[in-house]
Amino acid sequence: MSSANTDFRPTGNRLGNLLRQWRTVRGRNQLDISSETGISQRHISFIESGRSTPSRHTLLEIARVLDVPLRERNALLLSAGFAPVYSEAAWNSAQMQSVTKALERILRQHDPFPALVMDRYWNVLMTNDSAPRFFNCFIDMSQRKGPRNMLHLMFDPDGLRPFVDRWDEVATSLIQRVRTEVTGRVIDEETRELLEALLTYSEGIGLDPGDHRARQDRRGSRDEDHRATGTTSILPIIPISFRKSQTLLNYFSLVTTVGAPRTVAAQELRIESMFPADEETEKEHLRLLGIVPA
Repeated sequence: MSSANTDFRPTGNRLGNLLRQWRTVRGRNQLDISSETGISQRHISFIESGRSTPSRHTLLEIARVLDVPLRERNALLLSAGFAPVYSEAAWNSAQMQSVTKALERILRQHDPFPALVMDRYWNVLMTNDSAPRFFNCFIDMSQRKGPRNMLHLMFDPDGLRPFVDRWDEVATSLIQRVRTEVTGRVIDEETRELLEALLTYSEGIGLDPGDHRARQDRRGSRDEDHRATGTTSILPIIPISFRKSQTLLNYFSLVTTVGAPRTVAAQELRIESMFPADEETEKEHLRLLGIVPA
């Protein structure tokens, strides 16, 4: 069946329910939307109640003002009887070739420090050469079959967790990142399942990563390690530290996203680049990877 003959007619008032849901999430009322789009408040009210059917342009304008992610804009269009306008082709499809080539360049340029590309659920899609080499300094990555998920790798007691310093604080920070960096700032069902899985990992040590009291209880002597490095008090970021034998390695991350995305995959990709937080970590990192400084 051709797309021109496909019946996209909505059932019930799903469109109105979705629009009200997004207005609630964004904390906006109908007057706010009207003033920013030029669409009358009466018309917006009629659309939400099902008494009026919006044009494609009108619906996309409302979605733009509400900052609805591209995947969910397609859902809005379908609920109104229109075909989706944003491609949902896979991240490694031919359509995304120019983007993936750019990502490969960015990853290569970040060697000898770890960098990886992840999707919206922290599944690892691409890495530079240094990322697996670095993680192999702690665990045998060949034993972890793909697709690999960075959060599972961090939270798993058989993964990187035993090597992460101040684990309870890192867990709290990662949980918060999941909640704040989620696409469109809305936690969908798959993200909720991911969070529940991470909390299940933490049950074994009696720690809820959302509980700040656990972080305070364990602060004690560990603070001395970080005071010794001098990084905690002077860095404008929160480092993540790994222990290799008696050596403490301090890193921080920068997250990069694709600007002005026009496809769902492009909007949901992000690059995580790890940097040494101090000169001693940089030297030790190069030594671990067997790299002789120039």
